[in-house]
Amino acid sequence: MQSVDESNEKKTNLKRPRDMPVTDSTAMQTLDDCILFPVEEIVQSPLPGYVAPTSVSFSPDDSLIAFLFSPDHTLSRKVFAFDLNSGKQELFFCPPDGGLDESNISPEEKLRRERSRERGLGVTRYEWVKTISKKKTIMVPLPGGIYFQEFSGSKPVLKLPSMSSSPIIDPHLSPDGTMLAYIRDYELRVLNLLYDEQTQLTYGANGNIVTHGLAEYIAQEEMDRKTGYWWSLDGKFIAFTEVDYSEIPLFRIMHQGKSSVGLEAQEDHAYPFAGASNVKVRLGVVSATGGPVTWMDLICGGPNYDDEYLARVNWMHGNFLTAQVLNRSHSKLKILKFDIKTGQKYVVMVEELKPWINLHDCFTPLDKGVTIYSGGFIWASERTGFRHLYLYNANGTCLGPITEGDWMVEQIAGINEAAGLVYFTGTLDGPLESHLYFARLCPDENSTLQTPVRLTHGKGKHVIVLDHHMQKFVDIYDSLDSPPRVLLCNLIDGSVIMSIYEQPLAIPRLKRLQLEPPEIVHIQANDGTILYGALYKPDATRFGPPPYKTLISVYGGPSVQLVYDSWINTVDMRAQYLRSKGILVWKLDNRGTARRGLTFEGCLKNNIGRVDAEDQHTGAEWLIRQGLAKIGHIGLYGWSYGGYLSAMVLARFPDVFQCAVSGAPVTSWDGYDTFYTEKYMGLPSEYAESYEYGSVMHHVNKMKGRLLLVHGMIDENVHFRHTARLVNALVAAGKPYELLIFPDERHMPRRHRDRIYMEEMIWEFIERSL
Repeated sequence: MQSVDESNEKKTNLKRPRDMPVTDSTAMQTLDDCILFPVEEIVQSPLPGYVAPTSVSFSPDDSLIAFLFSPDHTLSRKVFAFDLNSGKQELFFCPPDGGLDESNISPEEKLRRERSRERGLGVTRYEWVKTISKKKTIMVPLPGGIYFQEFSGSKPVLKLPSMSSSPIIDPHLSPDGTMLAYIRDYELRVLNLLYDEQTQLTYGANGNIVTHGLAEYIAQEEMDRKTGYWWSLDGKFIAFTEVDYSEIPLFRIMHQGKSSVGLEAQEDHAYPFAGASNVKVRLGVVSATGGPVTWMDLICGGPNYDDEYLARVNWMHGNFLTAQVLNRSHSKLKILKFDIKTGQKYVVMVEELKPWINLHDCFTPLDKGVTIYSGGFIWASERTGFRHLYLYNANGTCLGPITEGDWMVEQIAGINEAAGLVYFTGTLDGPLESHLYFARLCPDENSTLQTPVRLTHGKGKHVIVLDHHMQKFVDIYDSLDSPPRVLLCNLIDGSVIMSIYEQPLAIPRLKRLQLEPPEIVHIQANDGTILYGALYKPDATRFGPPPYKTLISVYGGPSVQLVYDSWINTVDMRAQYLRSKGILVWKLDNRGTARRGLTFEGCLKNNIGRVDAEDQHTGAEWLIRQGLAKIGHIGLYGWSYGGYLSAMVLARFPDVFQCAVSGAPVTSWDGYDTFYTEKYMGLPSEYAESYEYGSVMHHVNKMKGRLLLVHGMIDENVHFRHTARLVNALVAAGKPYELLIFPDERHMPRRHRDRIYMEEMIWEFIERSL
């Protein structure tokens, strides 16, 4: 449910703050200090400083570092490579036809981009071809087909052309690089790259009723599982899903902005609403050369609520297949192992937690060689309240913890079994940062865990990519004070070997717009819990002393953290735009948000619309006590869950909040999907009171402030129906509202002109409402 080129500049009117005395010198100072900050700057992409390389990876022999990069600082990227021997960067792959743009991709790919929140153009992904050949080659999927490019300056080779009526979906190379798997016409297929032979592996798909090898909506949107098939480690087999949508009623979305009618002006989605049926998912295995399918002894989404969701699939050495299966209430997760010859399953491990289990990608088999850990695996659990790593043997017996404490492990970056070390990112140095650490797989002789050793330097957020030989790592690092940069570091002590990419010393947009990082503060919730907030204060020399008109930028939902030490907060262009207009902007991560542990996050269980709204109210009261804000001049802005929460807070606390901008809000949770809603709210039939109280419509009678609703009419995630239902309730209660709709946009407007128009209308609303 998460949401998140230089334009012609135009003059803006600068109004004198009410508390500033009118003098000639003051007027002159105000004009001299006027920042030319057009509203177009809010929607410019990429953001200032975010032109750094992305999708960084090492070549199979670790001699090259490849990445996506845009030399002209646009969203259109190419593949570049940094040669570690020569220290030089050069162009690796340039799309022959310009690559991907929003107009040359299939409807299926457009929806997948919505699921991934992908905005990149040109090249959006690539894979290294891992063969015994010394030629360094990458595979690049484009709308025109699948290209292969050698690192030699030769022309790219189009191996598999695409067809507009039958697009290639989700292509992936086999581990040995000799075959390419992909989905076409809802069926799994492979291309043998050695003999240029195509083979269809699955049969029986039926449009949107039955699909093979594709991740269903819930998997993509809510489970962070983007694929529906998996290569075995030896490349001989492929496991895949069969998804049956037959019991899911179709939800029709009409394209009301089209001049035409009929099939081309409508789309149907199998959308599982809270409390209703989910799709049925089977797991099969087929030989990569074709042949009969062996079905595993598993059906998810059937009458057995214990096996409701196929969350993760992993192969282990020896061609054992494992699957993580989650129950309907999100309280039990099983790791199953399958014999792929018979489909017989064995329960390896069962995890049971309250209030819920958070999915992750930390399951890692430990069988890359003959070591004391062979056949076992690493698992991450929140059984202590914080996610930590545990060592398991081949039988699923826990041998003990690898990490512990009141902090969380985020991702496993790599494992050196020979040295008995695991590398991971986590929050040991505080929940506002992310660093790389290493820990030992087994405790020392005294059976005590040693404190993990930190390898990254400098406060802020570190994204890590390890090389294959466990000698070096790439550190993509940023903080409130530093835009992203890319460093090559030593894996032994974290020392910097060389810089791969550094930002220019002066970023013109930063200087021209006078962007300043927010101030990070902490306050207490009403139960004493520490909450973190970010303050964007207007320039007192231009706008006088506080209190200021205030806008609270809110998300507030689970799995998201807004306030942390990252450059993304410094270049929050809407916040900076409002600050330039004399508005104080405030962000607060209420109880229920991410990276603070299961107890902190679990406050939302059956409490959506209660504790989250109360913490945002507490934040506003803190601003008032500090003399930074005043009642009658405080508003809210949010999108998706934030749109829900902004409307809820406005309704629940009418004497404090003056207005709210509510973008694509979930207004009643019975209208959202099964996985997300039931995880936090339970089944509607069992928790009717929570659903009733958590609906914005339940509180509209108390609403006094101004409300602007913003929504795309073809939003297939949070349907426009949510806004329509709220409008009905507002009309019935005799409450005024304003509505800004985009007939041809989905969950978040993508078209440049639409986004500019939206920001202009939002600012106009805020200016007259605060």
